[in-house]
Amino acid sequence: MSMTFSYTIHPEIFQEHPAYRRGVVVFKGLDNTRPDPSLSALLRASEAALRERVSGNPAEYPQIAAWRDAYRRFGAKPSEHRSAIEALSRRVLKPDALPDINPLVDIGNLLSLRYLLPAGVHPIHDASQAISLRKTSAGDGFLAEAGQAPESIPAGEIVLAAGARVLTRRWTWRQAADTRTLPGTSCVFFDIDGLPPTDQADVEAAMADLVTLVGKYCAGVCLGQAVLDARQPAMQIALA
Repeated sequence: MSMTFSYTIHPEIFQEHPAYRRGVVVFKGLDNTRPDPSLSALLRASEAALRERVSGNPAEYPQIAAWRDAYRRFGAKPSEHRSAIEALSRRVLKPDALPDINPLVDIGNLLSLRYLLPAGVHPIHDASQAISLRKTSAGDGFLAEAGQAPESIPAGEIVLAAGARVLTRRWTWRQAADTRTLPGTSCVFFDIDGLPPTDQADVEAAMADLVTLVGKYCAGVCLGQAVLDARQPAMQIALA
């Protein structure tokens, strides 16, 4: 593993969404193998709180509607490709209980519901240390399913990528099969997204909550964090 993790949001994202911000938090030395009943209880509580908070059509709720508008701007149909927070919310509002997957994934789901924003986690390894949120380029590929050939992606789609390897399609829609967080994962970065009406304070509160939860349920070390926006679109963090 090289010594530096870098993360950049390309200017074109802010040209179309000037008030967008993404919190990025990096951890290492994690133990993601220990299910905990109290974490499951927090996830159930966040589901119950969402059902109290969101009534009627979730697509009309401001924090979800913002993502639908953003998806339309790069050509995605939000009724076919729902943002992570809309898909998660709809599932909880059915109502279904989310599965306990592993502590890091469960913490991401818990925070998504608690703050009504997309929160995702990705492992860091040799092939994913220079990350960019950008629009698609020629040669980009997305591994939808393990063992299959990577899919090509239409031009203009917003993706999270490491080089030509796409980690997440349609901004927050779907993670690649080779970037899933598993029980043995020990070094990760979290993304926490804010489109208005979600503001800087909401993103910072979710990040603080994240650091507390990961410390309690996965131990390890928080190596650093930043809120990336039009004024500060990039960060670097030493991994060792």
